[in-house]
Amino acid sequence: MAEAGWSHYEHQADVGIRAHGPTLEEALVQAALGLTAVITEPEAVAAREAVPIAVSAPDPELLLVEWLDALVYAMATRRMLFGRFEIAIREGRLEGTAWGEPLDRARHRPAVEVKGTTLTDLRVRQEEDGTWTARCIVDV
Repeated sequence: MAEAGWSHYEHQADVGIRAHGPTLEEALVQAALGLTAVITEPEAVAAREAVPIAVSAPDPELLLVEWLDALVYAMATRRMLFGRFEIAIREGRLEGTAWGEPLDRARHRPAVEVKGTTLTDLRVRQEEDGTWTARCIVDV
């Protein structure tokens, strides 16, 4: 089974996030890292403060959207960036923690501001080899 990871792809004026992992949880954690990487290098974000995040949705695709949008909201309202994530998913409910620190423009050098997740190119599925893949477009 492949290792977990993420990548970006261009989509008109927005940015696509592709993520994969051995479990649905790990694929969504990788999508969150991909979200942070749209803004800055995730490795540059210190895990100084834990922020609980809980969302629910009727299917994995909408759960991905709710998860990423909750992170975008937390980043905007708390003026933080996140570089570490842990989640658990049970019966359509995601409960997790995002660790990060206040945005430091000089050190983090944010490239763009993510406005939210779109439904464009939204897909979450388990592949034949058991790996989970997730992808979506974020509005920048």
